[in-house]
Amino acid sequence: MQSLSLRGYGAARRPLLLLLALALMLVGMPEALAHGVPEGDKGFIQESTGVLFVPFMYMGAKHMITGYDHLLFLFGVIFFLYRLKDVGLYVTLFAVGHSITLLFGVLSSISISPYVIDAIIGFSVVYKALDNLGAFQRWFGVQPDTRAATLIFGLLHGFGLATKIQEFEISPDGLIVNLIAFNVGVEIGQLLALGAILILMGYWRRTASFWRHAYTANVAMMSAGFLLMGYQLTGLIVSQ
Repeated sequence: MQSLSLRGYGAARRPLLLLLALALMLVGMPEALAHGVPEGDKGFIQESTGVLFVPFMYMGAKHMITGYDHLLFLFGVIFFLYRLKDVGLYVTLFAVGHSITLLFGVLSSISISPYVIDAIIGFSVVYKALDNLGAFQRWFGVQPDTRAATLIFGLLHGFGLATKIQEFEISPDGLIVNLIAFNVGVEIGQLLALGAILILMGYWRRTASFWRHAYTANVAMMSAGFLLMGYQLTGLIVSQ
């Protein structure tokens, strides 16, 4: 996978206003957009019994499309992937990890503080941006296995969703099928969002501005990851 040199730091001075706008946007976003469930869906989940495959699939897809932390990480993962075979491999690794911990976390009732897991998800965005910037090779002289990292962070992203689902009293009647339906919806939403991102990236890569602004885009992504981490860690401290 390709990466950018950190020596391009001077090129990032112009987008300071962009980063400020991004910071204000993320700080102003309600917490529910990251992993929360809207009140209408919350009531539906708590009152439903039996197998409801399509409704749960719809909620899973909606969650992924509005889950900007997931999408930021995926954006970083595919940033320098040009072949569909490579995109498919990395997205599959992320999906496998996401699916395992979503199902395992809920069925085994493993409880993790939502602030902690969401802060880790924010860190995954920072990590991927640094990876794209070539930071690990430059600082430590090694390149981490990007496939293993994608799978590991997929596992952590799945725990983020599982943690939120456990906050609701879901009926045990049809639980496994409904969870599978929800996860299918998550993957459908992921494919829809990924398709849109790939189309936009395809147009951008054909312009002369791509390599001029690729560094800036990853700095902005890293900044967003730090903001997500700070927001969640602040929430953890305040909730104590």
